[in-house]
Amino acid sequence: MIVTDIALKHRLSVFVLMFIMVVTGFHSYLNLPKEAAPDITIPYIVISTPYFGVSPDDMENLVTNIIERELKTLNDVEEIRSTSYESYSLIIVEFVAGTDIDQALQKVRDKVDLAKPDLPEDAEDPVISEINFSDWPIMIINISGKMGLVGLKKIAEDLEDLVETVPGVIEANVTGGLTREVQVNLDPQRLRFYNLGVTDVIDAVHDEHLDTPGGSIDIGNTKFLVRIPGEFSVPEDMKNIVVKVENNRPVYLRDVAEVVYSFKEKDSISRLNGEETVSLAVQKRSGENLLEISDRVKQLIDQTMAKLPPGIKIQITGDHSKDIRTMVNELENNIISGLILVVLVLFVVMGIRNAFLVGIAIPMSMLVSFLVLTIMGYTMNMVVLFSLILAVGMLVDNAIVIVENIFRHNQEGLSLWEAARKGTDEVGMAVMASTLTTVCAFVPLLSWPGIVGEFMVFLPITLIITLTSSLFVALVFNPTLCSRFLRPSTSVHTIEAREDRLGVVLRNYLRLLKISMRRPLLTLFSSIALLVLIIMAYVLLGHGVEFFPKTD
Repeated sequence: MIVTDIALKHRLSVFVLMFIMVVTGFHSYLNLPKEAAPDITIPYIVISTPYFGVSPDDMENLVTNIIERELKTLNDVEEIRSTSYESYSLIIVEFVAGTDIDQALQKVRDKVDLAKPDLPEDAEDPVISEINFSDWPIMIINISGKMGLVGLKKIAEDLEDLVETVPGVIEANVTGGLTREVQVNLDPQRLRFYNLGVTDVIDAVHDEHLDTPGGSIDIGNTKFLVRIPGEFSVPEDMKNIVVKVENNRPVYLRDVAEVVYSFKEKDSISRLNGEETVSLAVQKRSGENLLEISDRVKQLIDQTMAKLPPGIKIQITGDHSKDIRTMVNELENNIISGLILVVLVLFVVMGIRNAFLVGIAIPMSMLVSFLVLTIMGYTMNMVVLFSLILAVGMLVDNAIVIVENIFRHNQEGLSLWEAARKGTDEVGMAVMASTLTTVCAFVPLLSWPGIVGEFMVFLPITLIITLTSSLFVALVFNPTLCSRFLRPSTSVHTIEAREDRLGVVLRNYLRLLKISMRRPLLTLFSSIALLVLIIMAYVLLGHGVEFFPKTD
């Protein structure tokens, strides 16, 4: 192999390259952003229009059909689905996969703007939004205790300001609780008596509850801005607003309405285990490290808990960092346990030093893969983590074949350098072909269409990167290490010479292998028959195909 010959001739450079790969690989792994789901584009745009007090039939005729009529002229649309509820219209526009969602969003806004003049005047403005995994909260912070919903919401709002200062947090939304508001409850009979309309009262309150700029005053060399404060700080003062003057007698707001400092009507409710709480949904910025953000938010919560009065509880639910941390730990455990098991198995045949030369392929291949993933701008999400765990068992295959062949040539009398060159040259093409056949099995997944394809494309890409990295390690790093650190051996030990020392499994395997090689046609037809039997067994005993398994 040309690449191996170059590596053997420049061993010092290869050792320096290995050191660089180890350092940059560890740095990439530690700094690779970890998040729950890949940041993919969901080609769905949702148009929701509230119109309170209207039946579903009227919603369809007055709102849904009018907006749909304009949306039908859009290009690159896969499907438009609409549902009309009581007081609510929901339209979902699905675009063709791969469509620029920002441009699509702007086109939908333009079409909805064209439909607005034909909508009822008292209908709310349509709300246009896109579906984005990055907008999903990474955790829900629930605040409960015997303080009342007003006090709990005040704590939540203070915590909201603190959480939004954490680097990487884009937003924290408060749900539940009660919000104070001043209610002006009009008396229809009094309005009729004073010959007033609702608009008259609204205009009077609006004009009085207002800070007014008063220009500026020049005093010597200094200019001062003048502002006339008119906003009310005490709800009781609003009762003295003059709504109308009739026959030189003022009509006050208290004459036609009741001013109450009460609570705003609830538009959201948050409960945990049957207890009403105030919740804080934390959203992170796309591409940021979920684990670091989660740790900082939890540290902030611990600091806040120390300042809160007794009886206040803060509980976290929907914490995505738990699943990601578990998967990261599983990946690390798989790498470490895989390295240990490979070294132990190969120690029996090749000795501890030689076995270690094979086992080093696992961490080296992973570090190279982390470096490539970082360069490509990927994050460590659930699909990438699953792919890496899946690939761990395949990383050592190439190294085993190459190191074992180098070891055999060294046993037969060749020097370490010559054994590394000849041993790799003999099996290099076979190892490359074996890796490429595995890689080719995942290549069709790259063209997986639709949203699921965008989501799952990280699996074949990660596996291709990891398997290619293992091939690079096997053809460059392993022969170079073997030429320097493989334990030399002057004695020749063939399989036949050690047959009496083989275990029961290996002895029977050797016997079966000899019979198979003497009867190649019988072996071939037996394999085909076994394949047919397996397919028939699956057809007869299989339980069908489903997209996701049914779980609680």
